[in-house]
Amino acid sequence: MIKTDALVVGAGPVGLFVVHQLGIIGLKAEVVDNLDRIGGQCIELYPDKPIYDIPAIPECTGEGLTNSLLDQIKPFKPNFHLNERVQSVVKEKDNWKVTTSKNKIFVTPNVIIAGGVGSFEPRKFLTKGIEKFENKEVFYSVKDKNFFKNKKVCIFGGGDSALDWAIELSKISEVVLIHRRNEFRGAENSAQIAKKLEKDGKLQIKTPYQIDSLEGENKLTGIIIKSEDGKTEKISTDYILGFFGLIMKLGPIAEWGLNLDKKTIPVNTENFQTNKKGIFAIGDICSYPGKLKLILSGFHEGALAARACFKLAKPSETYRFEYTTVSKSMQERLGVKKSD
Repeated sequence: MIKTDALVVGAGPVGLFVVHQLGIIGLKAEVVDNLDRIGGQCIELYPDKPIYDIPAIPECTGEGLTNSLLDQIKPFKPNFHLNERVQSVVKEKDNWKVTTSKNKIFVTPNVIIAGGVGSFEPRKFLTKGIEKFENKEVFYSVKDKNFFKNKKVCIFGGGDSALDWAIELSKISEVVLIHRRNEFRGAENSAQIAKKLEKDGKLQIKTPYQIDSLEGENKLTGIIIKSEDGKTEKISTDYILGFFGLIMKLGPIAEWGLNLDKKTIPVNTENFQTNKKGIFAIGDICSYPGKLKLILSGFHEGALAARACFKLAKPSETYRFEYTTVSKSMQERLGVKKSD
């Protein structure tokens, strides 16, 4: 049994930042995530993709942002429990008893759900026989773009991920972008960049086509694509990337007795508490009037939720708001050396 001031469910950027906010006010946090590594969707879906809307950071990647947040919380020495899913949450007096898929038990007055949109998995190709090539020549995300360097890659999809990776990989790979419609649903600017790359001979675009069949026995060697009018075309390729969006699943969260609204959790904006005292929701999974699904919004939500956690973790103490620039206790927790 593990006792802690707060249990954070989700190790994405928002979950990592709330660990920091808990730490600077003297609260210990444990973190559970059903993925096998820290970083959430930033690491799983776009580790190399540029992010431009983090305050004071003109540009960073999902991996870079995750590493910076991990550096920021090092002084608080949080424990991460990866490859674990929270199975049940039961009220016991003033605490929540939380049990994971590995039968680990946490006892805490505060549970902070920072699980993005819940657990997720990519929509996959329905092509017969494709399973034997998955995770070898067929992928649904890019973990390291250099894996595809100097290779031929067929990218399927018409949204932002397909366009962004077609543009990015065209710098180092031979890329064919294939979409079942003539028009792309991603950002218009990205679509225009892709079309210009095609005009310059740096990218091929095939529309309206869908994958029809695969070639190769133990290794994928090519694909057959088919148009709406039945026309087929054979393309040799080293790899296939499919970007068809994600299937979102709340999983056991749906059974916690929270006042769910579709696949989001309504909260009050005073402290981002749910309808259950001591259970908070921050990041993409929470909803309220005017909600913006931005990482920076999740940071704000986490800061307020952390302060509310203090009252439940240390009911006999009075929380006094202080700035990190003037608070000696906060600076000590952060390991800041005192100047003479």
